[in-house]
Amino acid sequence: MPQQPRAAREEARGAHTTSRRSVELDGCDALRLLGSVPMGRIVFTLYALSAIRPVNHIVDDGEMVILTHEGAALTAQAQQAGAEGVVVAYEADGIDHCTRLGWSVVATGYCHLVTDPQDVARYRSLIHPWLISNV
Repeated sequence: MPQQPRAAREEARGAHTTSRRSVELDGCDALRLLGSVPMGRIVFTLYALSAIRPVNHIVDDGEMVILTHEGAALTAQAQQAGAEGVVVAYEADGIDHCTRLGWSVVATGYCHLVTDPQDVARYRSLIHPWLISNV
């Protein structure tokens, strides 16, 4: 690989050593960022251990909506939990690997099943899974 000129190396190195900071976002900004990417990771408890699954999502009227298949562990837990729901964390990010700048949003809350047939059909048409399965 050709060597970069010294000035370019110094400039690139300086870009990576500038001050970085973490900023707490309000709910609207977090949802806006989550809505800008199609995929994230959902975290839930499975047999007393953390389970992490990559899933596609949309933001719909201020709610995160993911699509799982009927045999999924999270689906089974949500069915058992009923109206109470399952405690989950959700993380998505947008990172530029060249500039090493980006964002990461982690949200926590309760996961509930969508049971209304019209809503289920609508979400199936809006969410495009990265993994093909019987959804």
